[in-house]
Amino acid sequence: MKTTAQTSKAKKPLFSQLLLILGISLLLAAESYFGYQLYTLSAQQERLKEDYSTANNITFGVFSLDLWRDKLSNIVKSKIKSFKVSDEQKKELREEVEKQLHGMIDEVVAQFDKPQKSLGDKLKKFAFKQLVEPKELHAQVPSFAQTIVTRINAPRAIKKLKGIATTEFNELADQIYDSTATVHSKMTRYLFKKYQVNSIGAFNTHLEKKLESIRKVTYNYAYAMLGCVVAALCLWLPLRKQLHLHTPLFVMSLLLALGLLIVGCTVSIIEVDARLSHLELHLLGEKLAFNNQVLFYQSKSILGTAQVLIQQPKPDSITVGVLIILFVIILPILRMTARGIHMLCYPPISENKVTRYLAFDSAKWDMADVMVVGILMTYIGLNGILQSQLSDLNIKSETLVTTTVNQTSLQPGYIVFVGYVAFTIILSYLLKNVACPPTDKVK
Repeated sequence: MKTTAQTSKAKKPLFSQLLLILGISLLLAAESYFGYQLYTLSAQQERLKEDYSTANNITFGVFSLDLWRDKLSNIVKSKIKSFKVSDEQKKELREEVEKQLHGMIDEVVAQFDKPQKSLGDKLKKFAFKQLVEPKELHAQVPSFAQTIVTRINAPRAIKKLKGIATTEFNELADQIYDSTATVHSKMTRYLFKKYQVNSIGAFNTHLEKKLESIRKVTYNYAYAMLGCVVAALCLWLPLRKQLHLHTPLFVMSLLLALGLLIVGCTVSIIEVDARLSHLELHLLGEKLAFNNQVLFYQSKSILGTAQVLIQQPKPDSITVGVLIILFVIILPILRMTARGIHMLCYPPISENKVTRYLAFDSAKWDMADVMVVGILMTYIGLNGILQSQLSDLNIKSETLVTTTVNQTSLQPGYIVFVGYVAFTIILSYLLKNVACPPTDKVK
């Protein structure tokens, strides 16, 4: 029969283990909350960015014939409305009218000077010679020309000419149609109703403010998740000699690592955003401008990238997608499970060849650390290529000015995934050098 001292001594390790589990459970709950919020906000950010890029897509801007037609129509109609003949133009017009009238007189005289065959034509020629003096007609040309120019430049005539020009131009403009204006109108009406705004300017301002707010909060949640993991790691220092606490501490640390892996694989890791921020064209003395044109936008998580690859019809893409899921997601989960079994279970389960292989020897197949480097290199390379290509589009001349911007960036999901990789490396060291071996477990 156990004495009171032995019972008390047996309860002490159990109490400390329960207290440790409770404390790390709080960290796990906090990490789960931060991860859920990060996942939710990241998905919301992606939806907002997609709506923003759709409304401001270059297809509905610089590449839209309808929009070019409308902008050019406004310029041309403005020019027609403000049309006014200058004194210099009146002088040139009068000279041209005089030239045409002199030419008409010379042509008529030449016709009557030709030999006539019929009696009627001969009588007409005789009458013309007797009644008309060409020199007198030429002398009256300047007064006729001035009368014509005055009539043409009368307010009523100018108004009529403007109306004719506007009508003809509208008929020509109506023939230019590519349906983007109709699609853009329907799309913007839906988005304006969705976000309760009434203009593209208000829409952009509203979404930009929300995106900026979400961006700051998502990074804070990512850092908070890492803070929970760091707090759990710090417990190993004071408890390194408490062998009876190593198993629950290690298993709970595995759950924290699993939380980082799930969030790191499902939350956006990289965002590609290339824009034509400003295009200004000087045409007919007027400025024709396009602002904030989205050239390309895409945001993907590791899991989302794998899904896109698997959905491709090409075998090589499907293979890469399957390998990502297998070696970056499934295998790490199996490794953590095996480590947990190794720490919690007794032989022969904990010392099973499969368990030991997954727990200790399968690291060479785990590609999470390779994925970290791959994502970083992809970001550096892609960012460099975009920056180079977009810089070639920056033009500054007297007639055309263009400005591009590259907003490609790594997202909080990448930070969380890097944290997971670093954490698992530390856990591997702890499993081999600090955590209690199976022989020391309480039977």
